[in-house]
Amino acid sequence: MLPYFTKKYGNASEYHRLGMEAKMAVADSRKKVAEVLGAKTAEIVFTSSATESINLSHKGLIENLQNEFKKGERPHVITTKIEHKAVLETLRHMERKGEAQVTYLDVNKRGLIDLVTFKKAIKAQTVLVTIIYVNNEIGTIQPIKNIGKYLKEINKKRKRPIYFHTDATQAINYLDCRVNNLNVDLLSLTGHKINAPKGIGALYVREGVKIIRQMDGGGQEKGLRSGTENVPYIVGIGKALQLTEEDKIKKAKKVALLRDRLIKGVLQIPGVSLTGDKLVRSPHIASFLVDGVEGEAMILALSELGIIASTGSACSAADLAPSHVLTALGIPPEKSHGSLRFSLGKETTPGEIDLVIKVLPGIIKNLRVMAPKF
Repeated sequence: MLPYFTKKYGNASEYHRLGMEAKMAVADSRKKVAEVLGAKTAEIVFTSSATESINLSHKGLIENLQNEFKKGERPHVITTKIEHKAVLETLRHMERKGEAQVTYLDVNKRGLIDLVTFKKAIKAQTVLVTIIYVNNEIGTIQPIKNIGKYLKEINKKRKRPIYFHTDATQAINYLDCRVNNLNVDLLSLTGHKINAPKGIGALYVREGVKIIRQMDGGGQEKGLRSGTENVPYIVGIGKALQLTEEDKIKKAKKVALLRDRLIKGVLQIPGVSLTGDKLVRSPHIASFLVDGVEGEAMILALSELGIIASTGSACSAADLAPSHVLTALGIPPEKSHGSLRFSLGKETTPGEIDLVIKVLPGIIKNLRVMAPKF
């Protein structure tokens, strides 16, 4: 990235030497992203984040399809109750404006949707299914490939196709995200989960899927996302995605072993339980409920020892309401406030895992002693 902050600082929309140099860098990064996703370069749109990618795909698709519906009819969307807020708030916004009707699927106690219930939710008006690949709080993996395969089959018989989107933000580092394997039409991701900078994302839009831009301006990104291209960050996400593919399976197995080591150790503490599915979960997320302790207090105590964890999801950390994901799992508010999540990475070591297992019991014990009694 460094040369594109200084020496190669041209605007990728200009035709002078510096501009063409920047344009070539953007094209090269687009090719890298496409290769990782098994897509065509023309199907990749650069955005500022997964949140923007989701807004563009959902609002852009529904807006494009509005004219296909009779007066009084609305496009129908199917999603889950444990989506990231970027999906849930986008859909609620469209509901409030009367642009869409939405079905929010329940999940079981492990965070998995029921495929039979999902199939029953499909209507003649259904145009979009949007389901998160890996949940960012509990790590549960949804059966995206099976859902995509089913939608592909029923679309052969439908007059109005159903488009399929997945938020692959938490999946891209360790799981197969090749779009044709998943049978998805739209896929969103962000850079900062894969060691690219914060402030860059990408959206995959399958060829033939029409969406309407949500930002007006100079018509960059094939008219779908106006604004001068952020060349250094685009270069960064392309290289970061390329690096995720190096020994991907080997790295996923290594991280999963450390995750299991952490889970086994933490569950030895009395009054601690695991959230999410024990087996069908991403290699890098270990999430727990701790009885009698506030999540914020645990995070602060761990942070003093150089251990960085979170409670609920980082995107909702300022919200005092209980986690919508844990609520959807049937966990009462008084228990969900004791949530604790560890996110592992490729650089995580066994020693770091052992340190958590060593210090966490004492932290929890001390906080329980200090907790007010009613």
